[in-house]
Amino acid sequence: MSKAERQVGQDAEAAVPRILGNTDALSATASSDTAVLWKLAESGRQLDANVVRLTPGRHIAPHAEPDLDVLVLVVAGDGVLGAGPQDEPQALNTGTLLWLPHGSTRSITAGDDGLAYLTVHRRRPGLQIGQAP
Repeated sequence: MSKAERQVGQDAEAAVPRILGNTDALSATASSDTAVLWKLAESGRQLDANVVRLTPGRHIAPHAEPDLDVLVLVVAGDGVLGAGPQDEPQALNTGTLLWLPHGSTRSITAGDDGLAYLTVHRRRPGLQIGQAP
């Protein structure tokens, strides 16, 4: 089989829809600290996605993502989203769907039951070596 034929076969395989996991099972995974429970790792993808678990009271400090919009779906637990210049609190519960536009400032704090959420965003291009300015 030629290299071109192998590539066509790989491209066809990559284009097949498939079940990747179950967020209920992932979020039930015991964790003693903040953890990434799952990452989208399929080759040829255009998206990045993670399931993140924060244990009760854990906090992701305020930060801004300058380049990417991020979609967040709370899959288990509860917590608080801090958003805007004053880090205004907004309740997060299972099923909450958030859009975090690029450039926005946000923080996340897990509630008493912890918090698990799925993030999805455009895949970052890989680092490239270029000429110095």
